[in-house]
Amino acid sequence: MKPAFALLLLALSALACTPADPMIGHTEITKFQGNKKGAISITYDDGIINQLTIAKPIMDSLGLPGTFYIITGKVEGSCKGKFIGRDPQEIISETAKIKTDSSNFFERASLIAFTGTSEAEDYHARAGSLFEQGKVAEAHALIDEGYAKIRQGTMKDTDEVVFHNNVEDTTTWEQYKAYSAQGHEIASHTVTHPRLAALDEVNLMYELEQSKADLLKFIGPESTFSAEGPYGTENERVMEYAHTVYPALRNRMPEDWLEEINRGSKMTPGQSTKEYVQWQRGPVTRIDIHQMKAWVDTVMTHDNNWLVLVIHGVENLGWEPKTRPELVEYFSYMKAKEADLWVATFRDVTKYLRERKATQVSSKVEKDVINLSLSSTLDPGVYSVPLTLKTYIPADWTSVQLTQTGKSRSLEIQQDELGAFVSYEIKPGSEAVSLNRGS
Repeated sequence: MKPAFALLLLALSALACTPADPMIGHTEITKFQGNKKGAISITYDDGIINQLTIAKPIMDSLGLPGTFYIITGKVEGSCKGKFIGRDPQEIISETAKIKTDSSNFFERASLIAFTGTSEAEDYHARAGSLFEQGKVAEAHALIDEGYAKIRQGTMKDTDEVVFHNNVEDTTTWEQYKAYSAQGHEIASHTVTHPRLAALDEVNLMYELEQSKADLLKFIGPESTFSAEGPYGTENERVMEYAHTVYPALRNRMPEDWLEEINRGSKMTPGQSTKEYVQWQRGPVTRIDIHQMKAWVDTVMTHDNNWLVLVIHGVENLGWEPKTRPELVEYFSYMKAKEADLWVATFRDVTKYLRERKATQVSSKVEKDVINLSLSSTLDPGVYSVPLTLKTYIPADWTSVQLTQTGKSRSLEIQQDELGAFVSYEIKPGSEAVSLNRGS
């Protein structure tokens, strides 16, 4: 064999044994929809009417969806708050003879808010706060003080405005249903906004389940996915019950891949080593617009941040209100950065993250075709937020067609340090798709 011919055969043999680019066909589900750097959910508590008549129109004008956690009991047509249990007079009489202790606290704290005055509601809220702080003896003593006033007939209506129950809050179920159809999330903030940690089991479950039932009845299943327990409670007992009723809670989402930084925490997102960080911040009155914008900037300096904003008052109504001009400036700032930020409801971000973690993608590369299929352990009837897939393609493809269920569409070819790729959205549980080299 001539030396030159032998060298040619050797070269051809080496070429035949050289594997194809391992990135071709490689497909990943991006961390956030649209392959954005991070996510933001704008949430509101208490169903304050200014949230719907002032903040929502600002968001609508910018195409930003919001999550509104509403107190269902104050919406006309829904079931109202009530005490479930023994005869109230029997319980009130007992308080004259038996001090409040761990055996009767939950029952008494559940009843006191329904004994007829706003001061009694305040006793419930304050006792619940003390209980959650671990000041159990003080909580018991406060309940005893409240019932003494009830027995003596000195419990009064106070002049203080209860911000989560304004008489101005006249939004109807028809309006809420329309807002949901526009892409906003209308979700549960319980029936009456109680201190859930201070309720006994039957009254706790009524607050959770009846609120969900009314949302299902008047809006639909899309409003029964997430909820927020009042006062941002993280009480272990409450969380255990609430997670049996709602798939997701803004209070707590105990996923091992998610770092939760609540509003009171001084931890920063960069301190976490987990795959995702849910960073809750409260744009209250004392927080200026520069600090609020800095939160948005922080999201974009990482690749795993989900900023959850918790807003209560707007203009002159609600706790710690923000003004219309502040909201216009803030939401416009987010909109200007939408190339890097995914602004979505709490429900949709939660679903996307869980879908991504539960979905497996398989791909098979053939001549001029990359076939892909998705498999998930989640119910596609519930978890149906489209996932963004990123697939690397051969460098010599000049156009790409995505084909699914007989329909095709063109995809834009992009480039990064690993090669040429296309990105596209597929719903979990959908049929297999193929990427075809265009002609």
